[in-house]
Amino acid sequence: MILLRGLGAFGAQVLAMLAVVGRLTLFALETVTHLLRPPFYGREFLNALVQIGWLSLPVVGMTTLFTGGALALQIYAGSARFSAEAVVPSIVAIGMVRELGPVLGGLMVAARVASSIAAEIATMKVTEQIDALVTLSTNPMKYLTLPRVLAATLAVPCLVGVGDVIGIMGGYLVGVTRLDFNAATYLKVTYDFLEFGDVMSGLVKGAVFGFIVATVGCFYGMHSGRGAQGVGAATKSAVVAASVLIFAANYILTEVFFSA
Repeated sequence: MILLRGLGAFGAQVLAMLAVVGRLTLFALETVTHLLRPPFYGREFLNALVQIGWLSLPVVGMTTLFTGGALALQIYAGSARFSAEAVVPSIVAIGMVRELGPVLGGLMVAARVASSIAAEIATMKVTEQIDALVTLSTNPMKYLTLPRVLAATLAVPCLVGVGDVIGIMGGYLVGVTRLDFNAATYLKVTYDFLEFGDVMSGLVKGAVFGFIVATVGCFYGMHSGRGAQGVGAATKSAVVAASVLIFAANYILTEVFFSA
C-alpha cells in the first residue's frame, strides 16, 4: 500500500512536470509567432539588450577568466603524467569554445537574467500592471516577452564569444606565468588548433541558451502566483528550470555538432 502511494505521488510529479514542459513549449511557440507581426517595441528591445548583454558582461568575463586559468592548471597536471604538456593550449581552447564558454555563460545569464525577468514580470502581474496593459490594448506577449527573448537570443552569443576569448586568455596567462610556456608558441598553437566549426558551435549554443533563459523567465513571471510568495516561487523556479534546460540543450546540441 505504501509502495503504491509512493508510486502514485511520483507519477503525479512526473505528470505535473510534463504539463509544465507542454505549457512552456506552447508559450515559446506563441512568442515566436509574434516575431513577424507588428507592432514592434524598439525601446523595450534596446533596454533589454543593455540589461541582458552589456550588464552581464562583467560576471561572464570574470567567470570565464578564472575557469580558463583553472582549466590550464588541471590539464597540465593531468598531461604531465604522460609527458604531454604541449596539449595544454589546444585543450584549453577547445574546452572553452565548445563547452565551458557557452555553458558557463548561459548559466551566469540564467542566474542573473532569468531571475530578474521572472521577478519583474511577476511583480507586474501581482500589482495588476499586466492587466492594465491589456486594458490599454497592448499585448503583454509582444510588449514584455518578445523584446526580452529576442534580446537574449542575440546578446548571449556575443557574451559567449567574449567569454571564450577571455577564458582562453586566462589559460594563456596561467600557461605563460605559471607553467613556463612560450607566449608566442602558446598563441600559435591555440590559433592553429581551433576550427571555424568549433567557434560556431559555441555561438549557436549561446543563441539557444539565451532563448531558453529569457523564455523561461517570462513564462514563470507570467504564470506566477499572487503575493510576495508567488514572486519568490516564480524567481526560484525560473532559475532552476533555465539551468536544467541549458544542460539538456547542451547535450542535444553537442550530439548534433560532434557525434560520430
